[in-house]
Amino acid sequence: MKASKITLTVTNDLTYDQRMQRICSSLSRCGYRVTLVGRGIRSSQPLKKAAYEQRRLYIPFTKGKSMYLLFNIRLLIHLFLNRTDIICAIDLDTILPCYIVSRLYGIKRVYDAHELFTEQKEIVTRPLIHAAWLKIEQFAVPRFPNGYTVNQFIKAELERRYQVYYKVVRNLPVLEPLTAPQQDEPFIIYQGAVNKGRSFETLIPAMRHVPARLVICGDGNFLQKVEELVKLHKVDNKVTLSGSVLPAELRLLTPRAFIGLTLFENMGLNQYQSLANRFFDYIMAGIPQVCVGYPEYKRINDDYEVALLIDDTNPVTIADAINRLLNDTVLYARLKHNCLLARKVLCWNREEITLLSFYKNLLT
Repeated sequence: MKASKITLTVTNDLTYDQRMQRICSSLSRCGYRVTLVGRGIRSSQPLKKAAYEQRRLYIPFTKGKSMYLLFNIRLLIHLFLNRTDIICAIDLDTILPCYIVSRLYGIKRVYDAHELFTEQKEIVTRPLIHAAWLKIEQFAVPRFPNGYTVNQFIKAELERRYQVYYKVVRNLPVLEPLTAPQQDEPFIIYQGAVNKGRSFETLIPAMRHVPARLVICGDGNFLQKVEELVKLHKVDNKVTLSGSVLPAELRLLTPRAFIGLTLFENMGLNQYQSLANRFFDYIMAGIPQVCVGYPEYKRINDDYEVALLIDDTNPVTIADAINRLLNDTVLYARLKHNCLLARKVLCWNREEITLLSFYKNLLT
């Protein structure tokens, strides 16, 4: 009997999406025929060989309404021409083509909510854009009875809004041996998207009062502003902007850092109720972190104590927290020890069990 085929759809170019790489790898190992469909741009790096099929749909636009419209048209055509047994839409920006084709062919559809899409700062602060995405959410999500998301809050919020009962599959990294030693010169690392709402306006001035180097690994819509902030506050000698770093390279770099940073401004539900990949990546790397004390992070930190939580993201608070970890050897040693214990529990090797059970039940 031929294995079931699962097609998953995203709007990124696949290179840096560690969550989807983990999900697709797990499903492939379980015997499913998996295709991950994303968007190709001129600067896209060649795709690494994987156990699953990867497809890029190339379009000339890189952002804005034209990009979303054209990509969704191309995705609709691709899904129409390439039959599958299950379609999984990753976030709202691919949900409509998945819904249309699943209805047309009478196949199962799944929604994977990486975040509370309509509560992103970039959307909430633009009334017309917010209204449009909210209409899409109100139309589509109730029509996707099967799905999963990344934390308990989003699960509960989607249930409250649309009476859908999703599973929780967290963004946990794969458990791997720790081999990279820390450098003699301690440095701080931020990994993830360099977008507005990630506290760079306060982090960069805070670095004036921190006797260590900050390495920022990521790209995004706020990168140019960060470059300006670095010059404005004269911390060029302390802040390194590395741009996008391949996941394999990041897994080698992060364990060499002394402190990780998980910072979000409290600018809406999506930020306040977030549970970012980097929070778990630092734990897996065995390094303590300075982290916002928002509910989902506090919930985990209460159990494992792997981070120094802060109540706000003003420059003084950030600088004081970083300096405390740099100077308080007892606190640092305790958090590091806890990271080394927690990484064995908060790992994809355990979390994938929920994912595989979900798809098994869906196909029976």
